[in-house]
Amino acid sequence: MLIAEEVSAKIRDIHDFPKPGIIFKDITPVLGDPVLSDKVVTELSSHWSKDEVDAVVGIESRGFLFGREMAGMLQAGFVPVRKPGKLPSVTISESYDLEYGSATLEIHADAIRPGQRVVIHDDLLATGGTAEAAAKLVTRCGGVVVGFSFIVELGFLNGQERLGSLGEIKSILTY
Repeated sequence: MLIAEEVSAKIRDIHDFPKPGIIFKDITPVLGDPVLSDKVVTELSSHWSKDEVDAVVGIESRGFLFGREMAGMLQAGFVPVRKPGKLPSVTISESYDLEYGSATLEIHADAIRPGQRVVIHDDLLATGGTAEAAAKLVTRCGGVVVGFSFIVELGFLNGQERLGSLGEIKSILTY
């Protein structure tokens, strides 16, 4: 069975979350399967192993779950990008729109050194607003975005169009 099929079999649809009309793609059943979780990390990491990756940026909070493991496999640093007020040192922030509202992300101002090559990871690509905001933060720190990694992509929301010029995109499963 292909990894996309294995992941698809585990993804749970949660209707009307976080608001009416949204069908949330829940990856927590994937986390409950240690063999599949390891396959996901290996699949995503191996895609970037040809690149010289200095850091993996994980977007709060589900991007932390696989992003840190990817960083370990790539022998790269891990950088969390979080909601406002969650990071203890000096931060820079970026506000953006998402498919059901607006939000702000922050990164430590010194988390990425100029010229570092970065892969941005999150669990899901929808409209691309969150990943684009993370890319802007990486760029403002002086980093170079190599690409983006996702477990699930909602292709009908055209996130690829928004991110395509910013770096390569690797998704395991596209709906």
